[in-house]
Amino acid sequence: MNYVRKPYTGRLQAVILDWAGTTVDYGSLAPVRVLQQVFADRGIQVSEDEARQDMGLLKKDHIRALLGHPRIRAAWEEQHRHAPGEPDVESLFANFIPRQMECLAQYSAPIPGVVEAVRRARDRGLRIGSTTGYTRPMLEILLRHAAGQGYEPDCALCPDDVGAGRPLPWMIYENAVRMKVYPLEAIIKVAIRSVILRKA
Repeated sequence: MNYVRKPYTGRLQAVILDWAGTTVDYGSLAPVRVLQQVFADRGIQVSEDEARQDMGLLKKDHIRALLGHPRIRAAWEEQHRHAPGEPDVESLFANFIPRQMECLAQYSAPIPGVVEAVRRARDRGLRIGSTTGYTRPMLEILLRHAAGQGYEPDCALCPDDVGAGRPLPWMIYENAVRMKVYPLEAIIKVAIRSVILRKA
């Protein structure tokens, strides 16, 4: 006997928001700038557009993705006389962590309108979850500073908590578990791919 699940027609129960570029750090400047810096230290120029292509990934995976970009891979091979490998990923990530930790606090202010939007969502009975590509220590910095400015989600998860980041859905599932929201159709996920408008 085949089981056919009926479409969910109940009310929205939760909203899961990303961090950098969605709720704090308008333009996702913190991760972009630090990624550019750590690559520049190795003689590789990474454009802003290239750095933004894989936003939302765990940052080590983000570095791995950048090294897999054909132009960046070719530049690395020319500069270092070898193809980039896992030791290079680990080394770049080790350089990334302290720099990102240093600058996160200054990029932790909620984007204008976020605190009010979250308040309105809660007034409607919605739970507020969150996900990020940052590590847990990085997320703790954001949580502490954002809470002092009025933004405090009910659940805040990073890839460290579930074993993998986007595009795998594990952070969404764990948000649902911790916020006790079911079915998953009762949740919407919001992640804004930040674009900085430049004057012509």
